Amino acid sequence: MSDKITGVILAGGLGRRMGGIDKGLQELRGQPMVHWVVERLTPQIDELLINANQNAERYAAFGHPVVPDQIPDFAGPLAGLHAALSAATHPLVATAPCDSPFLPADLVSRLFSALTAAHADLAVARTFEQPHPVFCLCKREVLPHLTEFLASGGRKIDRWYSTLNIVEVAFDDEAAAFENINTREELSRFDQAPG
Repeated sequence: MSDKITGVILAGGLGRRMGGIDKGLQELRGQPMVHWVVERLTPQIDELLINANQNAERYAAFGHPVVPDQIPDFAGPLAGLHAALSAATHPLVATAPCDSPFLPADLVSRLFSALTAAHADLAVARTFEQPHPVFCLCKREVLPHLTEFLASGGRKIDRWYSTLNIVEVAFDDEAAAFENINTREELSRFDQAPG
């Protein structure tokens, strides 16, 4: 198997906790939040996609293909993963959300090492006792299984993970890298923090 990796930034949500605005396009330190995720993730992968269901032209301006959900009604991160697995040209797919601008620079390499060592379907990041299911690396061949899960009405990412052979990867040494920005208050706090 080739170990080339498609990365996807999940920006397909409704941003409910931020008042229904597109989180990835909110400014942090003078740039849209998604800019920082693109900058961190791109060097770690071979191809980048952005999963977005609104403002497609603004996301396309970052120079990467934009793929919308194929499952209607903003069905959550699994719908974004489904869209990415469908569009990916490489056998492995890594995901990161648009609201985690500080993600680890070695995220994909550590997930890849664990995935191959464990012969798993999917590797997911964890800090201490907390898994971070939207930071994962999975084999594109799980797509039919995910399609079936979504078709049966499944939406919970951890419930789907529980049906796969997964490995959790400890990032306790980089816990702060998984900070995500869900509210305007958090955005303001990070915007003012020293860079």
